[in-house]
Amino acid sequence: MEKNYLQLNQITAYTKSFHLSNFVWDLVTNWDNFAKYTIGQQFVDAVDSISANIAEGFGRYHKKDKVKFYYYSFGSVKECLDWNEKAKVRKLINEETYSKIFATLETLPKEIHQLIKFTNERLKI
Repeated sequence: MEKNYLQLNQITAYTKSFHLSNFVWDLVTNWDNFAKYTIGQQFVDAVDSISANIAEGFGRYHKKDKVKFYYYSFGSVKECLDWNEKAKVRKLINEETYSKIFATLETLPKEIHQLIKFTNERLKI
């Protein structure tokens, strides 16, 4: 009997956050140097760490390790909400771009918590 193992690219929270990080990267690369090296760099770091921490947690063996990294990812979502707000207030992004980023960030906590719940229920160690 062949087992079907969950793959990283099958995790919705991972794929959404991965695409979001590339979207934010493309935005920030077009900002002026001051904006890029103050808000932009931190926004990119935070948004990159969402998918990176999901990937790292996915690659860990023990349940507690996995969940720890998924919670780090959750924290990065909250940080990104702050950077997105600052980018809008400081007129680095327009309302449409802000809303697009916000909509994705708003869905991620629920999906990360579902991943944590799945991990806690399915793994023994």
